[in-house]
Amino acid sequence: MKFPLIFYLNSFTEEKLGQAEKTELDAHLENLIARGDCTKNWTEKIFRQTEVLLQPNPSARIEEFFYEKLDRKIPSRTTNGELLGQYMLDAAKDFGPGTPYGSTLITVGEYQKRLGGAEREFLQTSAISFLTPLRNFLEGDWRTISKERRLLENRRLDLDVCKARLKKAKLAEAKAAAAPDFQETRPRNYVLSASASAAEHELRVAQTEFDRQAEVTRLLLEGISSTHVNHLRCLHEFVEAQAAYYAQCHKLMQELQKDLSRIPNAFVINPSTSGMSVCSPHSVTSLPGASSPSRSLVSTNTLEPETLKIEEVKPPATGTRKAKVLYDYHAADTSELSLFSDELITVYTMPGMDPDWLIGERGNEKGKVPVTYLELLS
Repeated sequence: MKFPLIFYLNSFTEEKLGQAEKTELDAHLENLIARGDCTKNWTEKIFRQTEVLLQPNPSARIEEFFYEKLDRKIPSRTTNGELLGQYMLDAAKDFGPGTPYGSTLITVGEYQKRLGGAEREFLQTSAISFLTPLRNFLEGDWRTISKERRLLENRRLDLDVCKARLKKAKLAEAKAAAAPDFQETRPRNYVLSASASAAEHELRVAQTEFDRQAEVTRLLLEGISSTHVNHLRCLHEFVEAQAAYYAQCHKLMQELQKDLSRIPNAFVINPSTSGMSVCSPHSVTSLPGASSPSRSLVSTNTLEPETLKIEEVKPPATGTRKAKVLYDYHAADTSELSLFSDELITVYTMPGMDPDWLIGERGNEKGKVPVTYLELLS
């Protein structure tokens, strides 16, 4: 049933001004509509923020959006980890793969590329298992629901127009009956009665169409419960993908630390660089739970004499102290002592030693330990 646009405008305006009766939806349907709007709004926010999480670069997101709209395959994009790894490998070629720095760059670069590959796999899995279902709901199911809701609103306006027309016809008929014109009573009453009958018929038709559309809308909105169940499953898959990704990253970093600990870390000092500062050779630590402090730079003229033999070192009669270990430390060679977080050891220094190192003792074990890993106790 279609009415001229002016009828809808008049009806809508009168409803807003409180001058006309508005057909109210039943409470159950109103609750479903409110629940549907809530689902749509939060799904949209979660979808957008997940996109930002997986792809922080807005330009890349816009590019992917256009590829999707054009129904074209999104080109493969190198991750930041893969790019960093490739830079390290290229640098190692120029610095010399056989040098300590070059060989270390190769090792770290290869692991960075593996981390980048793990990130790429995580992004792809998350996009398929989590982003795609959310997008399908917003661009598919919700569009259908919105279309049927707009149609329901039109049916409601039709019904309100029919109610207003019937009300006016009834008032005109009652007014004519209260003040009859004896010269034209029968023709006028006949016309008014026919107008009221037509309005009643239109009202019945409008009520039927409104009820039918309300039922269609109700069934679609009740499907939101199934949407929640589906999104719940997708959310579990997203968390599983995150957990697998972070576990793989942790495993790769542990393997990298082990590989670095096996790389010879006694640097060959070039005489031409005498007087320059170099990184401490013992720079690889294993701190799975926290970041360790950086080793201090030492000058080449303070390198500990290679003739120092740990087994021949005797603790001084005085000057020993207790120290609490702050972080785990894996000994790089037999001259060092491995440390375990929170343990207490005895420490002391020897003449000519690097000030960044102390001699540590734990029972019958003895070896050099880095000062930065200790909290000296009084």
